[in-house]
Amino acid sequence: MDHRHLGRSGFKISEITYGNWLTHGSQVEDDAAQACVRAALDAGITTFDTADVYANTAAETVLGKALEGERRESLEILTKVFGPTGPKGPNDTGLSRKHITESCEGSLRRLRTDHIDLYQAHRYDYATPLEETMQAFADLVRAGKVLYLGVSEWTADQIRAGHALAEELGVQLVSNQPQYSALWRVIEGEVVPTSRELGISQVVWSPIAQGVLTGKYVPGQQPPEGSRATDSKGGQGMIARWMSDDVLARVQDLKPVASDLGLSMAQLAVAWVLQNENVATAIIGASKPEQVADNAAAAGVRLPADAMARIDEVLGDAVVTDPARTLESSPKEREV
Repeated sequence: MDHRHLGRSGFKISEITYGNWLTHGSQVEDDAAQACVRAALDAGITTFDTADVYANTAAETVLGKALEGERRESLEILTKVFGPTGPKGPNDTGLSRKHITESCEGSLRRLRTDHIDLYQAHRYDYATPLEETMQAFADLVRAGKVLYLGVSEWTADQIRAGHALAEELGVQLVSNQPQYSALWRVIEGEVVPTSRELGISQVVWSPIAQGVLTGKYVPGQQPPEGSRATDSKGGQGMIARWMSDDVLARVQDLKPVASDLGLSMAQLAVAWVLQNENVATAIIGASKPEQVADNAAAAGVRLPADAMARIDEVLGDAVVTDPARTLESSPKEREV
């Protein structure tokens, strides 16, 4: 397993990160989740990503239990704050000092650790002054409860503003966590160039487009039973945008590309995002240990230029590139 620096910091994370969104505490049972974490460790993955909002804090609890007994210094634990948790009261969401401080304490308890390696603002909070948010994060860093700071799904302008405040406060904003795949490339136009300039890396989620890029969904056929497309707890809604026959047919046409390179479709998709030099790691999720092993094998794979060109040609106008789509991720009015 190769490791890459996160931004301009000295902090390294594994090229493949194991994430438990839509799985731990929700889609799979705890014993299966723990087996997936074990498979990740066996594959050389040292970086684990979660968030307090996943399964309303249950995902952090499952991950903390699964990692218990591992050497803490050999792990990089990433979590996030913003989304509504608990009973979803007026201060149970957002990036206020109150919510950030209390959420960090809760995450530390659930993850069974005394510090978070990378604490990320899960979305941009239009209802809280950015100065308040960054000051609260900086205080957690100075208290030793957080080592590095990141954001998720922020626009280029938002990242620039957050980075400037972090510098003023003497703390490190080193990452952005956006959705990124061969089908969803909205960060390439503005977010990536800005991040490169500022010394910020991408920690990308959904590199296989919620499973669509594995090729298991066939146009004109019902989704496989137990797949994300049949998960009414959340996965079904997220994957819906890719379930048109046109997109699915294009993905099927990628199979010869993967075959020629001796890769599975999942490995091809994960390797594709890792070709971007601004990407530090690709977050993979799994409901079965064998899925972890398959995806993790994409680490260190370098795709030749002709394969990258073939992927572009096959996917064609199914690819989403509009930078403005990032704005859709952060609610302009906070839900409570």
